[in-house]
Amino acid sequence: MINIPPCPACSSPYGYELEGKLVCPECAFEWIIEVDDIEEFRVKDANGTLLRNGDTVLIVKDLPVKGAPKPIKAGTKVKNIRLVEGDHNIDCKIDGFGSMALKSEFVKKS
Repeated sequence: MINIPPCPACSSPYGYELEGKLVCPECAFEWIIEVDDIEEFRVKDANGTLLRNGDTVLIVKDLPVKGAPKPIKAGTKVKNIRLVEGDHNIDCKIDGFGSMALKSEFVKKS
């Protein structure tokens, strides 16, 4: 996850990363990511591999879900993850379960 600085052209706080550049959705200004401008936190899977936003991961063990009649089975593929800060550092959507927050220790990059 990257803390994106405000747009240098219009000071909009809503910039996003796209193909190695930062883009402002309000004025369409693009600028290069400078190492000094961002603070990055790292999320590793169960095997120690670094994860990134948009990766596809596999669940490594059955995970019980409160209110669901069955657990999420080991080997379930989860596409297009989003990394967030906190205890459960992966946000995703799992078919049959909906939106979920997972801990990175229970997934491996596929």
